[in-house]
Amino acid sequence: MGSISSNEKEIERLRQMNKVLDSIIDSSYDGIYVADHQGYGLKVNEAYTRLTGVAADELIGKNMNDVVKEGIVSESVTLKVLKEKKAMTIMQKIQDKEFLVTGNPVFDNEGQITQVVTNLRDLSELNRLKLELYETKKYTQQILDKINEFKSKEEIKLLLDGVIAQSKEIMEVISIVKKICEVDSTVILLGETGVGKEVFANMIHLNSKRSEKPYIKVNCGAIPPQLLESELFGYEKGSFTGADRNGKAGLFEKADGGTIFLDEIGEVPIELQVKLLRVLQEFEVTRIGGSQAKRVNVRIISATNRDLKKMVQENTFREDLYYRLNIVPIHIPPLRERVADIAPLAYYFLNKVNEKYQLKKRFHSEVIYLMEQYQWQGNIREMENLIERIAVTTDEEEITVDDFPSGIFQTIIQTNNANEGEKLTSLGLKEIVAELERRLIKDSISEHKTTRKAAKILGISQSALVKKMKKLGISIK
Repeated sequence: MGSISSNEKEIERLRQMNKVLDSIIDSSYDGIYVADHQGYGLKVNEAYTRLTGVAADELIGKNMNDVVKEGIVSESVTLKVLKEKKAMTIMQKIQDKEFLVTGNPVFDNEGQITQVVTNLRDLSELNRLKLELYETKKYTQQILDKINEFKSKEEIKLLLDGVIAQSKEIMEVISIVKKICEVDSTVILLGETGVGKEVFANMIHLNSKRSEKPYIKVNCGAIPPQLLESELFGYEKGSFTGADRNGKAGLFEKADGGTIFLDEIGEVPIELQVKLLRVLQEFEVTRIGGSQAKRVNVRIISATNRDLKKMVQENTFREDLYYRLNIVPIHIPPLRERVADIAPLAYYFLNKVNEKYQLKKRFHSEVIYLMEQYQWQGNIREMENLIERIAVTTDEEEITVDDFPSGIFQTIIQTNNANEGEKLTSLGLKEIVAELERRLIKDSISEHKTTRKAAKILGISQSALVKKMKKLGISIK
């Protein structure tokens, strides 16, 4: 009788354990599917049905080979695990939705597979959770810390001049700029369109000893070639038809004592480059139609997004002018190469728009995360324009990825999904189970508020739950 009683207790204990396991599986937010060693479905939880739309009776008792043939799933991680005899992760398509599916084998004492446990995760939900965590941890404190770093008046002035600098790359540029502000050396700013060449030119002038003198900006690419010479050098009265009868001073004369910024210097026609060379060599200008040279005291800062060295080789840019301009070259890296600046810049431009139009716009967490991976071919100018356009054309206060032009982040999202799969593949079975338990417990505590109620739902004692929470590093409030 004692043996029968003992067996009954063991059966009851196993029944209770099975009940607890079923409760845990059914409480999982992720989809779980269990198959036997031949690939026949044994168990499907409610989350699997909710996420995929596939009913349990379409899987339980069916072999996975048949499920794939019927087109219910695109491919089976269960079959891959049974073949390879190790954990596998795949991207699976079910009813036009993509999921990250991880299969883990369960071995008996002899090393034979007895079951395969499959965990199915909704990729969009994974991204949302990951992105929210990313923003919360990284940006709030970083931006506050960066603001506190601008201690000296000089750094504050540089910040107010329009340079939002957090990356090592731009801080190195600022370091060079601060040095050349003290001298009159000719500077050329190199970089792609929209990287902020004009902002740095402004900074150089405003922090130089010429800051109280004229600062003339010239976009050489925006002025027709036939007019550029008269704009830069001026003309005497009666020099050509339509000329001002009193003549006109050129921009070099107007900049006397100060600074002239020649943007898009690579667009200057080759026949005009010799006159620019004379200004750099002799500090003299001669008006069109005039014969008398006039001395000017002017600092020249130029900028280009073109490869001047290549233009010299192609005979479209004078070599002697190139070397005169290239005394202090400063390369400004594109935004994609200084990722640390993207978040501060994005928040800066959004705050600027909010103040300008009395708005209360804010970014959803995933927006900043994806901005940091976007290529920004138009650099800072593209970002500023894009943020303003979205801020003033959307209805909701929160700006989400859906508010951006169609497809702008699509490639990034697809890449993230693939990377997530690689990351999960590297996890061991223990880590995956621990993470599942951690999520189940956190969800239960969040929903039911007390450990007593959560323990009841999970099918374990309150003391066992508290012990497990300590082990998993979950705070007990």
